[in-house]
Amino acid sequence: MSEAVLIDCFNLCVNTRPFGRARFFYFLLVCLACFFLTSCPNSATTQSVSTGRSVQIVETTGDHSMLLQMQPGISFTAGGSSSGLVITVDDATRFQQMDGFGGSLTDSSAWLIWNKLNPSQRNTLMQQLFSPSAGIGISFLRQPMGASDFSASGNYSYDDMPARQTDPNLTNFSVTHDAAYIIPLVKQALSINPSINVVALPWSPPAWMKSTGTMNGGNMNTAYFPSLAHYFVDFVQAYQHQGVPIYALSVQNEPLYSTTGYPSEHLPASDESAFIANNLGPALSTAGLANVKIFGYEHNWDNTAYAESALKSSAAQYLAGTSFHCYAGDPSAQSTVETTFPTKDIWFTECSGITSSTFAGDLVWNAQHLLIGSTRNWARSVSLWNLALDQNSGPKNGTCSNCRGVVTIDDRVSPATVTLNVEYYILGHLGKFVRPGAHRIESNTFGAGSIEDVAFQNSDGSIVLLVLNSASTAETFTARFKDQSFHYTLPAGAVATFTWK
Repeated sequence: MSEAVLIDCFNLCVNTRPFGRARFFYFLLVCLACFFLTSCPNSATTQSVSTGRSVQIVETTGDHSMLLQMQPGISFTAGGSSSGLVITVDDATRFQQMDGFGGSLTDSSAWLIWNKLNPSQRNTLMQQLFSPSAGIGISFLRQPMGASDFSASGNYSYDDMPARQTDPNLTNFSVTHDAAYIIPLVKQALSINPSINVVALPWSPPAWMKSTGTMNGGNMNTAYFPSLAHYFVDFVQAYQHQGVPIYALSVQNEPLYSTTGYPSEHLPASDESAFIANNLGPALSTAGLANVKIFGYEHNWDNTAYAESALKSSAAQYLAGTSFHCYAGDPSAQSTVETTFPTKDIWFTECSGITSSTFAGDLVWNAQHLLIGSTRNWARSVSLWNLALDQNSGPKNGTCSNCRGVVTIDDRVSPATVTLNVEYYILGHLGKFVRPGAHRIESNTFGAGSIEDVAFQNSDGSIVLLVLNSASTAETFTARFKDQSFHYTLPAGAVATFTWK
């Protein structure tokens, strides 16, 4: 039946006043006929009618006009275009399991949150960071063991000794420093989001374990490898005693970079492998901590040889996989390692924001390289760096003068103000929706300068599709899932997260 006939039929029903019983039944039959014809499943007019699954959308644009802003919901329809930019999501093809999205409550970050915000502000910020409903759902914390280049307290370890004195049995080991504000904030984060995975690693061992006698730069004195293994075990047990379970350990932050400017250490691949194989792995097993994962490498994308050498060595039996940083190379390095060692996992664990860049540029770069690039190249995590820094990129214990936290706490006024930076919104686009235990699933993508995407499935069956438009103009695309589809137009440089079940 044509649309015109249906309209005439409808008007006849609603506008004609029947007279008499016979005429009443006549018009009743006409109206019923109109109803069944328009609602018939085979009617040509129903092809564009929604068939079910509703899609929730949040979007962020480079001009700040939308910041994780909920958009009007849409629904899948049957069929859909098979030409143009079509993203096909396939939950039958699964890849790596996800551990989470987050950053680091460094000494500087924790000190700022604890000391520069009043209790109400602190609680609000912690909800914004860690709550999946009220915030961005951070589920991965990478915690320095002792001082890093961002330590409001200066250099410290968990077993500091006077110059030229040693403590190989670690009789002076203590995490008292962290109990002041770091551990309380980590525990508050866990109370908000119990699914958080906590990873820990040193920027430097205690100074007395090193050949240089200082935390800043130099090499490990390998004679103290047994003490260093004991140091890791004591740390895990101390944090567990405080109510903070440790998911994984890395041996050394950025082992190929040693500087006198902040805590650091040059640790050759052969030394790392020997330490894991002969000391750390056995020590964790003996202590009943074999479930604590060990990550290898922990440095930039531009060097896969270090990671591969460890995975080829006797340390491999203890290594869960490899962790990467963003400061050189590109995410494809992760797939290079995964292809050679498919039974080992990949984590992406550090990338700092910088104050000299733009919101729009960082939104695209981070979505392209971290949210999409690292996860499409097997990363189980996306972790940035400091969760909070002040207006001067501090407090600093190093040399970075333009580093930016996920949030900025400006303490020039009282009470301090909190600014949510582009890194906050980037983390939110996946952290809020992709829960630990989710799997990345198959989706095709169109590469830089077009529509780029990645898809996940949570353990409850819900689907998360992240889409970036890295083109210079708005792009319309189609998303297909199980013979249904929806269309969406995304502005240039914008990021959107689509969820459905």
